[in-house]
Amino acid sequence: MKMVSTQKRAGPLSGIKVIDLSRVLAGPYCTGMMADLGAEVIKIEVPDHGDDSRHLGPFIEGESVYYGLINRGKRSIELDLKSENDLEILYQLVKESDVVVENFRPGVTARLGIDFDSLKQHNPRLIYASISGFGQDSPLANYPAYDIVAQAMSGLMSVTGFPETGPTRSGESIGDVCAGIFAAWAISSALFAREAHQEHAQYIDVAMVDVLLSMQLTGLSNLFAHGQAPGLVGNRHPVSTPFDTYQARDGQVVIAIASEKLFQRFCECMGRPELRNDPRYKDDPTRTLYHADLRKEIEHWTSQKTVEEVCEQLLNAGVPASPIQNLQQATQSEHAKARQVLTYLDDGGTPLVSQPVFFNGSKPRAMQRAPRLGEANHAYKSANITIKNAEAIQ
Repeated sequence: MKMVSTQKRAGPLSGIKVIDLSRVLAGPYCTGMMADLGAEVIKIEVPDHGDDSRHLGPFIEGESVYYGLINRGKRSIELDLKSENDLEILYQLVKESDVVVENFRPGVTARLGIDFDSLKQHNPRLIYASISGFGQDSPLANYPAYDIVAQAMSGLMSVTGFPETGPTRSGESIGDVCAGIFAAWAISSALFAREAHQEHAQYIDVAMVDVLLSMQLTGLSNLFAHGQAPGLVGNRHPVSTPFDTYQARDGQVVIAIASEKLFQRFCECMGRPELRNDPRYKDDPTRTLYHADLRKEIEHWTSQKTVEEVCEQLLNAGVPASPIQNLQQATQSEHAKARQVLTYLDDGGTPLVSQPVFFNGSKPRAMQRAPRLGEANHAYKSANITIKNAEAIQ
């Protein structure tokens, strides 16, 4: 006897059911992306307390804005996984689901009886994804890991910041977010393999530190080429020049040049075509050696213009440039409107930011707000009680 789906969905993952055992950011970000693409996501939360992110500010009318952004389009049920009855309900849900996502510290799921080996007994085609700081089999596996720890241990902080002030973390918890993205990619790949190749249950192990390490292509290329760890260079690109922030009359502007053709065009924009023939600036590696000299030349020009004037002139010439926008400017820009960055729900309230990809010209996204704690208790728990009773009669 199968449970009737409680939601009608559209999108590439329509018909896929996900059990979300995760909390706070990495796991919920993964399942939020899947909800955007049409998956039915059932979020399992601790009774009375729920996901810890429900209690993280800021709040609007008593509801966490942070929680709302990450858990859009999901259903919430309360289960005490230390309770035999609630554990049986979870097992019944797993039988009729495709995916389980969790981000407990390694070892916790085995103690609770909800690890991959336990749950695949209830569903031999289950895709099970674990997201953690260091992975399941690292010597550091049992250590706690917040995003800043992953940024520090992955080497990312060592190349982020200015020499004068030292290493700094990224302005967002990108270890969590990117681990969630990689998990969603891996789950989708596993689902494809299951359908195309009749694969059985698959286990996915995602580590935040691994993710951040794998993404540092510029730093890794310098390490492998020179045998020495790269250091801090501020906003400047460590290989290409000019590629940095520069002072204009009313603020800073980003200018990014990574080819000889662009550098020639840039020199013409500045009214200094002769710089192209200066031996200090003959090619990218040489310009990088003399980046301080070139900065003086550039800022002599930019300091006489506003950020808007610099950007307009360079962009019209095909030279990459940008003002440094704050989040309010970025989300309210014409670009953001054209790309449907924000989603406003019919019931009003805080806008949502969905997954950013268009499929055939349209952008699949969840249109439901994040659930209130236990909002779907009756829909899912009563369905499972019915199933259990029917099985007992049989």
